[in-house]
Amino acid sequence: MKMSFRWYGDADPIPLEYIRQIPGMRSIVAAVYDVKPGEVWPQESIDALKKKVEDAGLVFDVVESIPVHEDIKLGRPTRDEYIEVYKENIRRVARAGVKCICYNFMPVFDWTRTQLDKTADDGSTSLVMYMDQLQSLDPLNDGLSLPGWDSSYQKAELKRLFEGYAEIGTEGLWDSLTYFLKAIIPVAEQEDVRMAIHPDDPPMPIFGLPRIISNATDLDRFLAIVDSPANSLTLCTGSLGSSLGNDVPTMVRKYSGMNRIGFMHMRNVKDYEDGSFEEVAHLSSAGSLDMYEITKALVETGFDGYVRPDHGRMIWGETGKPGYGLYDRALGAAYLNGLFEACEKEMKK
Repeated sequence: MKMSFRWYGDADPIPLEYIRQIPGMRSIVAAVYDVKPGEVWPQESIDALKKKVEDAGLVFDVVESIPVHEDIKLGRPTRDEYIEVYKENIRRVARAGVKCICYNFMPVFDWTRTQLDKTADDGSTSLVMYMDQLQSLDPLNDGLSLPGWDSSYQKAELKRLFEGYAEIGTEGLWDSLTYFLKAIIPVAEQEDVRMAIHPDDPPMPIFGLPRIISNATDLDRFLAIVDSPANSLTLCTGSLGSSLGNDVPTMVRKYSGMNRIGFMHMRNVKDYEDGSFEEVAHLSSAGSLDMYEITKALVETGFDGYVRPDHGRMIWGETGKPGYGLYDRALGAAYLNGLFEACEKEMKK
């Protein structure tokens, strides 16, 4: 297992030097953030990022993420040119030593929450999604900008995107993903890179947009499109765990046993019967997921990929990007390291 930490480059208030001080920390998960989706990443930008990370005593070998242009997802005539750009970006980050690329195939937005600063009883704040709040929102008529949405979209363009996804539907999005994978996975194999798709967050339809990476049936279908370790999963326990229908420890055991998990995002959530959920501390007792069983499944199946403590709470007065403070994620990394050590020692007995 390779412990890693998400870092947002020079704009991130958390210095790399602080991240290095987290016990057991190895890799930095980052990206080139000043390039629009569908454009080639400058090699000098990739190399400069690599140098900063290495100068801090860490390793830059995971990218999160290289965004997939909406024209690829919608299957528009321009998709081939954007796929060629994507292939080139795979080659360029591989040249810098990257071994894993996390990406997603969610329409319009990367994730959705209805509140970023819900205060818990202990005074910490976290990201939440409450269904009653979500159902009262209309993104096309209210002019709202939800967390995880690309704020650069104008209302007319957003309307066109929604219309486009309504036209292609769920099967059309699967067709687009199939076309994309068959084009890029051979390049990933050549470059010794694992492409690791992130599941839908949350794993349910939002505002009528299709979602296709939400449960074990979806993951089985996805992995069968190109049967290669280069076509793998970012198995996010918090995203998949936001649905009561997903047995996360069983999913982890199954897909890790198949050697089809390239990256683990590990966090806990507290689920409610109506589909609402709250992000909580990483501890099993804090939420609905058994983090020990998830870790045990990874250890017993020989998982040797990347792990990162995913979204944390904002604690101890810390301010910054919601979910991406230093303190709670550092606590999460320490907790996960302890779970891995315990499970590994149990296996040796």
